[in-house]
Amino acid sequence: MGKHDTHLVWDWNGTLLDDFTAVIGATNASFAEIGLEPITAERYRDLYCMPIPAFYERLMGRLPTDAEWLVMDETFHRHYVERRAGCALTEGVEELLTQWTLAGRSQSILSMYEHDQLVPVVRGYGIHQHFVRVDGRTGPSGGTKAVHMERHLAALADEGRIAPEHTVVIGDAVDDALAAAHVGARAVLYTGGSHSRKSLEEVGVPVVDSLADAVDLAQSIAR
Repeated sequence: MGKHDTHLVWDWNGTLLDDFTAVIGATNASFAEIGLEPITAERYRDLYCMPIPAFYERLMGRLPTDAEWLVMDETFHRHYVERRAGCALTEGVEELLTQWTLAGRSQSILSMYEHDQLVPVVRGYGIHQHFVRVDGRTGPSGGTKAVHMERHLAALADEGRIAPEHTVVIGDAVDDALAAAHVGARAVLYTGGSHSRKSLEEVGVPVVDSLADAVDLAQSIAR
């Protein structure tokens, strides 16, 4: 690729993968394990934040204990895996990825979904060939994306592929924008996932209602 071509770093859950229904179901299953009332989709999107223990604090009025966190985290992931099988890619994703590839531009995935689970899942949806890297979270869950973004872009730079100033992160969470800013990249946030539009707009980066609009914006805002 040309050294000034825009590189896209895609988020996975809630962005490329339309899995919000699975996330809500798994979240409510984890709440039930410790006696919490179920949460509505609207309330989830209004309160969601990273790291996840801080999100739970907003819901519970206190941080979960270490024991509660272990139960909730394990329960969430177990129920999420069961529900994920019924989730489809977000509408239009395959065409967007194909057109970006055909234009000679590069793209990658960085997700907070555990790496060893993410890679086969992406491959299972038949879109892995479009990405120069697919990286998921390594280490314990419950953190933020900034450190993982550092490692992701460093690996891409080592391969001679991209520079942060020519990179745009497309995701559905405030954490995606914060991680992009942390490494000097730009961000476009998508309303189809974990956050309400209002909470996304508070970050001060472009917010869109479709991934097609996100890609169009990405081409114009990368330096």
